[in-house]
Amino acid sequence: MTGLSVSADGDAAVVMLDRPRRRNALTAELMTALAATMARLDADDSVGAIVLTGHDPAFCAGLDLAELSSTAANLRIDETGRPWPPLRNSVIGAVNGPAVTGGLELVLHCDFAIASERATFADTHTRIGVMPGWGLSVLLPQAVGLRRARQMSFTGNYVTAARALEWGLVNEVVPHDRLLAEAVALARDIASNDRRAVRTLRALYDDNAADVAAAGLAREYRLAREWRDEAFSPEVARDRRAGIIERGRSQQ
Repeated sequence: MTGLSVSADGDAAVVMLDRPRRRNALTAELMTALAATMARLDADDSVGAIVLTGHDPAFCAGLDLAELSSTAANLRIDETGRPWPPLRNSVIGAVNGPAVTGGLELVLHCDFAIASERATFADTHTRIGVMPGWGLSVLLPQAVGLRRARQMSFTGNYVTAARALEWGLVNEVVPHDRLLAEAVALARDIASNDRRAVRTLRALYDDNAADVAAAGLAREYRLAREWRDEAFSPEVARDRRAGIIERGRSQQ
């Protein structure tokens, strides 16, 4: 499968974003494949939890800027407001490197995340000239607080793994060479419990959060579509691409 690899470790499934030369950046094809893969694994009764990670050196650099600044197909593929369909199973993010913009949103859609000391996090929507469409304006403040979320979004600056732990964006920071093993161990811990109970409690958490966040998520979804159709310019994204990449490298 293009851009993804899937493996099993007992009753835990590991989904790896696998475009290392492009820092696992999201094309329309990869976004479609990720959503379908998560749904397929969730329907498999042998799977009790899912780990999402990236092929080193990055977790996910966000939307593929080459595609964004040409066809912009990866800006038009999503019509759901989320990176994958609603799931029964828990998803653990194993953040092995930079998680940027759309990559940060993937982390936010995980039930929780652990990070390598090599992980960094940034929201560069405003540097690229796009609006978040996967719930970042709601989920990031929930994770780190409103003022810290504003700082990340308005500056586009990178946050280290240590600061992400301090702010509550990730649950743990572990040595890089232990990251996947630690994430899989947590996934297997989840899978070892009464699955119906875990899934019911998970749905309760989601429903309670949705009661608070529903209006904000709907508002972001509408704005993202309007901005895409009325204000986004592939030419501007093309002009900014080199500067965004260089700035990211200087902060990692």
